[in-house]
Amino acid sequence: MLDGDRITAVGAGDFDGPADQVVDGRGCLATPGLVNTHHHLYQWATRGLAQQSNLFDWLVELYPVWAGLDDELVYVTTSAGLGALALSGCTTAADHHYVFPRGSGDLIGTQAEAAAAIGVRLHACRGSMDLGTSQGGLPPDSVVESTDAALAATAEAIERHHDPSPSSRMRVAVAPCSPFSVTSDLMREGASLARAHGVRLHTHLAETVEEDAFCRERFGCTPVEYAEKLGWLGDDVWLAHGVHLDDGAVARLGATGTGVAHCPSSNARLGAGIARVRDLLDAGAPVGLGVDGAASQEAGELGPELRQAMLAARFRGGPAALTAREALALGTTGGARCLGRDGELGSLEPGKLADIVLWRLDGLGHAGIEDPVAALVFGPPAPVEAVLVGGQLVVRTGRLIHADEDSLARDLTRVSRTLLRKAGR
Repeated sequence: MLDGDRITAVGAGDFDGPADQVVDGRGCLATPGLVNTHHHLYQWATRGLAQQSNLFDWLVELYPVWAGLDDELVYVTTSAGLGALALSGCTTAADHHYVFPRGSGDLIGTQAEAAAAIGVRLHACRGSMDLGTSQGGLPPDSVVESTDAALAATAEAIERHHDPSPSSRMRVAVAPCSPFSVTSDLMREGASLARAHGVRLHTHLAETVEEDAFCRERFGCTPVEYAEKLGWLGDDVWLAHGVHLDDGAVARLGATGTGVAHCPSSNARLGAGIARVRDLLDAGAPVGLGVDGAASQEAGELGPELRQAMLAARFRGGPAALTAREALALGTTGGARCLGRDGELGSLEPGKLADIVLWRLDGLGHAGIEDPVAALVFGPPAPVEAVLVGGQLVVRTGRLIHADEDSLARDLTRVSRTLLRKAGR
């Protein structure tokens, strides 16, 4: 039962009391809404490129294309990406946007408008890059900001768009991009800025062997050691990927309560490796699931990542490495912990926000699997019957309530072609 945006009761059986609306969930499994802990929604405009590249080569090819993004492209890609996430059972999404061409306007505000139109919760991670190629970084100088400009714009995004209320649908995090695109000053001062404003911290870390080598050569330490020197470990921090971690790094993340956004499909697509999810969980680190950017994970859906995470963990550690219920927990309670919202999201309990997904499991793809969680995780992608965010329907019978999917697809095709033409492709 729901009252307003909150769950008031949870139980089995038919409901026969008074209600303004009843959603029939027969044949379905009810779960908390999935929480996406890492994405780059603007990348929906550049899917299918650099198909055989590792991360560094992929970035070098795509940075010049992304330099042409604008306000309209960000609105269209955010709408399309969040629509796809909602249709795959996601109710809360963290997006890491770190490309801000000069004169592109308030892109975080644009994302907030798009999220409100689709109806999902958004954690906008205001990214930044200030280490261009002229200073030994990876991105071209044309797509980086100055340190002061990045910090000022991040502070402005927090002041204009961050809503700290328990029912918030829009929060902002401080999110310098990565060790190879951001100076130590921006990392250190960004952490201070976040803690002064009471918001969370997010960045990429330990994704590839190339990044590990970059940190050892430039800073004389591993990525996690570098992060710790700059104040980037703690229970208000979650890191994207965490693939290449030694035993000491896993222990430090667990001891400090630092979260990890596990992105199995993207890591596989780029050949980056497989995160030590079992070890991180055993160490006590919060671990959530991430789709990652749609240019490195072209499907852009979160529901299938439950299965991908389980299979990836078993590839590394054998069939007992991750259970179906643990995989579901990564996408729900684990993601809520990473975003600092485990008191509000991630489980179906009285008092929690009414973010709920009904997965249809009575079709051919799942028939005969008696354990419904096993059916959801081991089986093919389950059709989404309904998605509620704060008790309000966002998806019904597999269709978006507040947006037309055909229009989203047409707009996405148009802005993608325009962007590629601008880049001479």
